[in-house]
Amino acid sequence: MSHIAWLGKKSPFCGNVSYGLSTTEALKNRGHQINFIHFDNPTNSDISKTSLLANDPDVSLPYLIKSQVYTIPSPRAQRELRESLERLKPDIVHASLTLSPLDFRLPDLCQQINVPLIATFHPPFDSNVRSLAASTQQLTYQLYAPSLSRFEKVIVFSEIQGEVLAKLGVGESRIEIIPNGINADLWVPKNKQEATLKQIEVQKKLGKEKIFLYMGRVAAEKNVEALLKAWKSINTKNCQLVIVGDGPLRPTLENNFLSTNDCKISWWGYEADIETKLALLQCTEVFILPSLVEGLSLALLEAMATGTACIATDAGADGEVLKEGAGIVMSTEGVTSQLKTLLPVLKEHPLLISELGRKARSRVLEQFTLTKNINSLENLYKTVLEKF
Repeated sequence: MSHIAWLGKKSPFCGNVSYGLSTTEALKNRGHQINFIHFDNPTNSDISKTSLLANDPDVSLPYLIKSQVYTIPSPRAQRELRESLERLKPDIVHASLTLSPLDFRLPDLCQQINVPLIATFHPPFDSNVRSLAASTQQLTYQLYAPSLSRFEKVIVFSEIQGEVLAKLGVGESRIEIIPNGINADLWVPKNKQEATLKQIEVQKKLGKEKIFLYMGRVAAEKNVEALLKAWKSINTKNCQLVIVGDGPLRPTLENNFLSTNDCKISWWGYEADIETKLALLQCTEVFILPSLVEGLSLALLEAMATGTACIATDAGADGEVLKEGAGIVMSTEGVTSQLKTLLPVLKEHPLLISELGRKARSRVLEQFTLTKNINSLENLYKTVLEKF
């Protein structure tokens, strides 16, 4: 078993947080020793709160600014990180990169203490650069590429993402494709014979309409406005669009797209409870992800695992996940017009919804389980340690 120093995020909630928490928990369950190093000490807090005690498995680094997108560390964060790693003496450092200036110092730091360094690099992207949001993310990849070339291995979630980094000069031998994975024993289809108490509770709140659902941040890159425009322009009688999530655009969109008797839109808000999220997906007919840029959406994988029919753009790796009939793939261009065509078809064809859900669940079980992810990760650790 390996001793792993994991650098990542625990807050605020985002895909990076979900990835780090689920992966480290699975590694612990297999007997690996994990020290989770993350930014959790505002610089105006008591310095004594920093977790540098020998019996504390986590290390909290000081920061100036922390958001879902990026982190600005305190000037003393690098020193505290080095001192923590020297004290912990891990076999390997695994950084789930947080889009922080400290990311670029990691190769030098780990070289100085003679510890192998692995990165998981998963900023969202659209390899076709068809939008302003996509071109901005391309700049992130260009900025990181020289530094990533100094890591022992760089984990990406898809072949497309690997190709983007290779074109930017990251050696192909350093790139390791390990798709994101979810617990397929937790995210399961609804038992039609016996509903859980949580399902009954959620269904009562949602009502009797067919549920079309978006789950994620309500931000520009998620393109939720395109979905709302499509929903407002078609006949949605006996259907309801549910927006699960929060973000900077929610107040504006909620005000501009009001629910009516003829066009029901429900703003659920951010949902932290796993059982409630599961019940929401189990009560959903169609999951929709209209993003302009993505990495590999955990929410999409969770929806697929619950046997929910899925529509998503081909941003990031999402189109790759839904290929071969596991879902419906849209272009990131003209999302509203595409949804105007697709949503009425799905509304009127329940057998198509059922078949798409069956194929989605099957695809997750084949390629995107947490078990497969951790197996690949353990093999990678073993290979890196043997060669280091």
